[in-house]
Amino acid sequence: MLSFWRQYLAISPFYIVFIVFSFFPVFFSLYLAFQRWDGIGTMQFVGWQQFRFLWKDPVFWLSIRNTLVIWVFSTVPTLLGALVLATLLHSVRRFKGFYRIALFLPNVTSIVAVAIFFGAVFSNNFGLVNAILGTVGISPVPWLSNPWLIKGVIALLMTWMWTGYNMIIYLAGLQAIPLEIYEAAKMDGAGPVRVFLRITIPILRPIIMFTVIISTINGLQSFSEPQVLFGTNAANASLGGPGQAGLTTLLYFYQSAFMNNDYGYGAAIVWAFFILIVVLVLINWRVVQRGRKA
Repeated sequence: MLSFWRQYLAISPFYIVFIVFSFFPVFFSLYLAFQRWDGIGTMQFVGWQQFRFLWKDPVFWLSIRNTLVIWVFSTVPTLLGALVLATLLHSVRRFKGFYRIALFLPNVTSIVAVAIFFGAVFSNNFGLVNAILGTVGISPVPWLSNPWLIKGVIALLMTWMWTGYNMIIYLAGLQAIPLEIYEAAKMDGAGPVRVFLRITIPILRPIIMFTVIISTINGLQSFSEPQVLFGTNAANASLGGPGQAGLTTLLYFYQSAFMNNDYGYGAAIVWAFFILIVVLVLINWRVVQRGRKA
């Protein structure tokens, strides 16, 4: 092995950066979860006290509920819309490259810029949506004040950003399906809907499982959307808007750790949330696998 020291030296920067900025922080945060620390003073070991307080913390459970509702509101239409768009785009013969770029463009747009745009469009008083509704005689809708509408706006923002990403993945899977299968189905008299349900969906099931897992991980980590929409910072600790309706778990972690300087409790929040994400990913995987066996 010593004879390859030059090769190991060449790839060592990646591993050094990974250990310093990824590997070490993960385990240090686990260590912090059992400490009380404000980031400056001496750490105080408190054992499971942080997690016991977390279990009784109503704001933590509120953030969990908000995160799960936003996740469902965004993930279901994102994946269904992506599958429908991919199927339609797969059948298009002209300008296919243009449509791909146009539908994928939201995913590479700055999430901060998108959140600012959505905040302006859905503004209670001067938003474009309420202006359009006013032209047909509908009273202004409190998009950023009503608890359920707040979650709906955040979910719509996430749907708009991630539909194109999943569509590209589904489109790649559709292009890998041999045309002979579809031709044989048509010869047997199968219609478009039956072909889609009986051939396309079963063949794409591994890809669908992948997108479900990725969407679960991404959807549960919503942070920038409510933070930018409601201007959550040290000077304006609105914590997800009126009634904390947009308070997600990562936003609550940010408030606990970096605004209240309670790094130990913040670490406990993210580790509890990590366990929840793992559980939900395993449930999704089992559901998709069971459908595949059936």
